[in-house]
Amino acid sequence: MAKTKEKILDVKERKDKVSEEHLKEMVAIANKINALQFNIGRIEAQKHKLLHDLALGNDTISLVQDKMMEEYGSYDINLSDGTINWPKDEK
Repeated sequence: MAKTKEKILDVKERKDKVSEEHLKEMVAIANKINALQFNIGRIEAQKHKLLHDLALGNDTISLVQDKMMEEYGSYDINLSDGTINWPKDEK
């Protein structure tokens, strides 16, 4: 069994408060972490909305494809000019 060594700190003097400089440093770091967490949450919320919008778009295009199939017999349509891309042997 391996022995663990205890780390002994050489503290110069016991204080009740940290220095103003160290306090400002810690507050700045904590504020940065909080801002990052907030921004990550905001981005995740945007991502969720975008994924929802994408699913809605996919559902909508399926409905339109069903209409095209019913109306024209195909939903394989050139989106630039509206021509139907019929297979070569079915003209």
